[in-house]
Amino acid sequence: MGGRLLAGTRSRALLLTLLALLAAVPALGLVVTSGSRAEAHGTPMKPASRTFLCWQDALTTTGEIKPVNPACRAAAQKSGTTPFYNWFSVLRSDGAGRTRGFVPDGELCSGGNPNFTGFNTPSADWPLTHLTSGATVDFTYNAWAAHPGSFYVYITKNGYDPKRPLTWNDMEDKPFLTVDHPPLNGSPGTVEANYAWSGALPAGKSGRNIIYMVWQRSDSQETFYSCSDVVFDGGNGEVTGVKDGSTTTPTDPPPGACTATRSTTGSWSGGYQSEVTVTNSGTVPMLGWMVDWTQPAGQRVASLWNGAMTAQGQAVMVHNADWNGSLAPGQSTSFGYVTEGGAPSPGLGLGCRVG
Repeated sequence: MGGRLLAGTRSRALLLTLLALLAAVPALGLVVTSGSRAEAHGTPMKPASRTFLCWQDALTTTGEIKPVNPACRAAAQKSGTTPFYNWFSVLRSDGAGRTRGFVPDGELCSGGNPNFTGFNTPSADWPLTHLTSGATVDFTYNAWAAHPGSFYVYITKNGYDPKRPLTWNDMEDKPFLTVDHPPLNGSPGTVEANYAWSGALPAGKSGRNIIYMVWQRSDSQETFYSCSDVVFDGGNGEVTGVKDGSTTTPTDPPPGACTATRSTTGSWSGGYQSEVTVTNSGTVPMLGWMVDWTQPAGQRVASLWNGAMTAQGQAVMVHNADWNGSLAPGQSTSFGYVTEGGAPSPGLGLGCRVG
């Protein structure tokens, strides 16, 4: 298949050239830190994950998913096309940062999430990022939504065979890179938003490998997992296997959309109860949602059901529960909560994001 840079469109070119290469740093035990808080809900874009590259490969000008790459096509045949639209949702709500002994052998690339089983399929045809062993490179990770957390970057041992199921015995025991609170570029909720850092790839690597990233939220147990197929052949980040090297790529539409509306279902002196209805307002299925708002001063959410809440000061974010995140276009679900410390605010605005 012909080669092409990951930044095949204007938006991707901007996305993947935000940072210049920095000075080399040791690979083993490397920790990258920043003064800002890490917030993310997405997938690696450089080197890009299977889900991200297969989304690029399969997306048509009409918004349909029609994979060209053989491995991406096989993934769609096994687990459908919804995971392609939800390329940022390879997560486990109960992960708590766990890896070996938690995610089963053969299911590393899906994180054990049954929605993404097609991306576990052994194949030598997955889109590839071409790299140079020991080189210092830029990493980017899409920030589809805002959560604090850290990133752990593993790699396979030499001799990894892409035609066999990926197991934990194929992986090096420890991450070669740990990234604590990398800086955010852009606005969350867009394809362009990302966390970026620079780090050295392990020395002595050759041939096919998988870079395995684990992103662990620090405010909940939710953990993200991803496989990025790479080959150490002296490359500088070139990507092959996407759209068979085609130079014509459609404009990237947002991967789905949702809306959230609130109603007051009860009130009393010093408190009230609310119900929030979440609707898939887009044209593609989604596997999860997130609703956020700012509580009025002096008020706090005392209890919440049918969702998982994160609160920082007056800022509140609610993520779907395990059983109510999957919504077809036009389908709705709801969650409820009780507020203490005041009366309902009719003008309270709610944000909603797919994820």
